[in-house]
Amino acid sequence: MALETYRQKRDFTATPEPKGARARRRGNSFVIQKHAARRLHYDFRLEMDGVLRSWAVTRGPSLVAGEKRLAVHVEDHPLAYGDFEGTIPKGEYGGGTVIVWDRGTWSPIGDAAKGYAKGHLEFELAGEKLHGRWHLIRMQGRPGEKRENWLLIKADDEAARPEGAPDILEEQPLSVKTGRDIPDVAGEAPGWSSKTGPIKPARKRKAPKPEPEEETDLPPPDPSRLKGARTDRLPDFVPPMLATLASAAPTGPRWLHEIKFDGYRLQARIEAGRVKLLTRSGLDWTDRFGKSVPAALRDLPVGTALIDGEMVVETDSGASDFSALQADLSEGRSDRFTFYGFDLLHLDGYDLRAVPLVDRKEMLERLLAEARGPLRYSGHFAESGAMVLRHACRLSLEGIVSKLRDSRYGEGRGKSWIKSKCSARQEFVIGGYVPSTASRDAVGSLALGVFKDGKLVHVGRVGTGFTAAVARDLFQRLNRIRSDTSPFAAPLTAEQARGLRYTRPDLVAEVEFRAWTGDGHLRHASFRGLREDKPATEIVREAAPAAAKPAPARPAIKLTHPDRIYWPDEGITKEGLADYYTEVWRRIAPFVVNRPLALLRCPEGINGQRFFQKHAWKGLNPAIRLVDDPKDPGDPLISIDGLDGLIALVQSAALEIHPWGSTLDDWERPDMITMDLDPGEGVEWQRVIDAAQEVRQRLTDAGLAAFVKTSGGKGLHVVAPLKPHAGWPEVKAFTKAMAEAMAADSPDLYVATIAKAKRKGRILIDYLRNQRGATAVSAWCPRARPGAAVSTPLGWEELGPEIGPAHFTIPNLTARLAALAKDPWDGFRAAAAPLKPGKG
Repeated sequence: MALETYRQKRDFTATPEPKGARARRRGNSFVIQKHAARRLHYDFRLEMDGVLRSWAVTRGPSLVAGEKRLAVHVEDHPLAYGDFEGTIPKGEYGGGTVIVWDRGTWSPIGDAAKGYAKGHLEFELAGEKLHGRWHLIRMQGRPGEKRENWLLIKADDEAARPEGAPDILEEQPLSVKTGRDIPDVAGEAPGWSSKTGPIKPARKRKAPKPEPEEETDLPPPDPSRLKGARTDRLPDFVPPMLATLASAAPTGPRWLHEIKFDGYRLQARIEAGRVKLLTRSGLDWTDRFGKSVPAALRDLPVGTALIDGEMVVETDSGASDFSALQADLSEGRSDRFTFYGFDLLHLDGYDLRAVPLVDRKEMLERLLAEARGPLRYSGHFAESGAMVLRHACRLSLEGIVSKLRDSRYGEGRGKSWIKSKCSARQEFVIGGYVPSTASRDAVGSLALGVFKDGKLVHVGRVGTGFTAAVARDLFQRLNRIRSDTSPFAAPLTAEQARGLRYTRPDLVAEVEFRAWTGDGHLRHASFRGLREDKPATEIVREAAPAAAKPAPARPAIKLTHPDRIYWPDEGITKEGLADYYTEVWRRIAPFVVNRPLALLRCPEGINGQRFFQKHAWKGLNPAIRLVDDPKDPGDPLISIDGLDGLIALVQSAALEIHPWGSTLDDWERPDMITMDLDPGEGVEWQRVIDAAQEVRQRLTDAGLAAFVKTSGGKGLHVVAPLKPHAGWPEVKAFTKAMAEAMAADSPDLYVATIAKAKRKGRILIDYLRNQRGATAVSAWCPRARPGAAVSTPLGWEELGPEIGPAHFTIPNLTARLAALAKDPWDGFRAAAAPLKPGKG
């Protein structure tokens, strides 16, 4: 934009704002001005090309990493404006009071001109209040839209604050120039400031003119202009529009694609300041979700509205999680609820159900643009449905919902909305339970069914996914509806009925599972939560079982107490861990078979006693093989030969498996290198990624291939396959030299010493995994920590802010596995090369 636009909007005989000019010098200043016009907002300005590029940030900047703040791109301002503080007379453009809230310098990351043109500016701020990395991202515009809407987003670094931390806007409200607040400036006598002295008086206006539109006002949502909108009173409830399940996402320009949320479908009904949250069957659940969501809905600038959306709880990975939502509800916790609106059915006296979807969503986006707190707008993608689904699955999300962009809102299930899932998941009716063998007054597994032609058909059991609290709650609920007779239409086999207590078919469970067996039963099922918003009589099989796939090998090891809970918060049982390992056996086998192993055993789960074990113990399962270390015979080490051995480790409560970097066939010559990148306090994730890329380059320069995986903890592991040629001393010397070279080249970024005192703000390049007897957690192995994160192999192209070190977990990894066209470490062993003398 040119300064002509700035000048045309202002009468400089009436406003004290500087007229200014484009500067010839090139600087890197930034300023944020707090502007109390018709709406309080913050004007964010970056010096570029001799002017101040400007955005009106309607809610001000947020220090919470990833929180998006709408930034409306406005006209360029002269550099002199960066020092302006005063009152713009009422009636003038942007009339109101302005203070200099923050100022300093900014540094672009990459080419600023290209980033600005492309619509993604990444930069660092060094201000008096704001610091660290930030993003300005241009949103996709709509035909006829006059303004450019951008998003201002704080990056995840040491300057970011967690959710719930004090808001810097409230914490530091004053001007950095004069120490004044808005009321101080607004209340000063004309021409004078008690803190800054004389102010140049504004000359009298030549003639009055009508009050212009204030620069940050978005056009208010106006439903009357929408084709298809009709006047009508706000309905009490609208039966929701439902999506039809499909095996693949639709493609073509007629479709929009939204991320499928993992929560409760709710309608937000707003009328004269009264809010109701209604389930898909019309039940009023307003009181179940605390006060913050209803309060935020009441604050919306509407008289009446009906918003279709989803209530979710988002975990640390950023994905919605139904189990976490259930846990918060059962514990009475309400601080993590977020309501995502994805459709607008009624607004201020207009029924919008006949309006095309894309127009309803545009109206909803405008309505929620300045929403505060726990309200979010559910955006969409117009790219290929297959690509969007593939990306969602790679991130272990539940799936996507594809919608015809011109579709009306109709009741019930139809073909205008199509859902595509990353892993099999649906609701099932509970027909009975087996008491826990590991805990009194708790369930150990549930018998499940679906209705077909009015009869309940048995489809198997689910025996994992219950937290201890959920298992006890289910026991009490199901005990109250015990039945002497089976609710299933056909008699169960002796094995299916063993230990089973029948119940009335009243309760509905949501279950995730890997696949259907050939006889129509669930394989690798995991409980996700109760669905109290869905009546049992509506539960049918969502889709016929797909063509049978070759079943993975099944272990012969019998688990005792299969319902013993290993990860309490996630409800992962011994059986659940065994199912997980059976699923990933083909992938994990090369890293755990025929190697000496060190184990982290937790007989009572992750919250109980734990100990590292390398040697045999009493009662060792025969499937676990004992091997003598050639250098220390007589005290055998642990190894396994196959899946039975791995499941025997599960039976023994081995929650982490740490193999040597060499095999039993060649103890003294390792066949892999592991460089552990362990960030110290205050290190942002992008720096860990950058470190991994540097390690990759150094390994490549040494003639080695590099592969990367999350650690399941805080960092990344870079692993290089070796042809077993060099011995342990040579490999350790090579890795030590690499770590020390990185620390010497970039002492502010890296250290090569374990001492924690030297690691704050730096990344430890841990090379000590590469010596005889040392171990590192295996690829595809979970960690014995809250969250059940898995050390997960990645493709190098996947490294980015959306996948953190603990992103993938036992519960969510199923979706990723189903989405992988090939293993990210495909070709790992084939890429092995010898360590050449003198490298490093």
